[in-house]
Amino acid sequence: MPKLLLGKPVIDAIATELSPRVAALAERGAVPTLAIVRVGERPDDMSYERTALKRAESLGIAVRRVTLPADASQTQLMNAIAQVNDDESIHGCLMFRPLPSHLDEQAACDALDSRKDVDGAGLGSLARVFSGRGNGFAPCTAAACLEVLDHYGIEVAGKRAAVVGRSLVIGRPVAMLLMERHATVTLCHSRTDDVAAAMRDADIVVLATGRARAYGAKCFRPGQTVLDVGINFDAAGVMCGDADFDAACDALGDEGAITPVPRGIGGVTTSVLMKHVVEAAEGVVE
Repeated sequence: MPKLLLGKPVIDAIATELSPRVAALAERGAVPTLAIVRVGERPDDMSYERTALKRAESLGIAVRRVTLPADASQTQLMNAIAQVNDDESIHGCLMFRPLPSHLDEQAACDALDSRKDVDGAGLGSLARVFSGRGNGFAPCTAAACLEVLDHYGIEVAGKRAAVVGRSLVIGRPVAMLLMERHATVTLCHSRTDDVAAAMRDADIVVLATGRARAYGAKCFRPGQTVLDVGINFDAAGVMCGDADFDAACDALGDEGAITPVPRGIGGVTTSVLMKHVVEAAEGVVE
């Protein structure tokens, strides 16, 4: 059985790290504050919002909710973002996506001040991820992958990594973060020939396609580290990752390691969001 890379120890470690930093900000008269912009009431958005509120409260981070109706206009949304940008007491902003189809999501993301864009939504933040210059933050789930590797002492430099999925939310950003740590990265996607072979050749595999149990035993080999970012539900309504977990465990063997779904990277993402808010506050509080 491979080692399970559980999210809870990582979450606890981040909380331990953030506690004195939040206290130091309080001594300087500042409370790290996150704005959550939500359009409509999608069940997954509401669930994440509840989790974020609990996590923020436990850390002493304030949250302001900016809620708009599902039929909100582009002007209403842009005005809400402008208010967040102009409010100096707000240090970070999370805007739930995808937005309703009648809204210009990219315009809204790009309007957000990159210094407050704590989930890497806009082009300014992504430019920093890809170039290493400028303001902004990596998408929280991509950054959470590195937090997990660091917490469990898994070396990245010099390793071969295969990232399966090329979205701007996870795939491409996590590939850049791994490259920044001196990994050699293969970015796989739907047009990649023999994805299974590319995965087997890697030391670290990141799955981020949103395809339930799509990757079985032939995709893995003994001793690998597998980060499963997928959050899916199978035909029976059971939450699962992109990996066929049991088959992957058999292939990885005792020397391998894997994040389970649930209890893996998902919860770490929320903690990284809070870490980014604290970092944003530290960047502006004198």
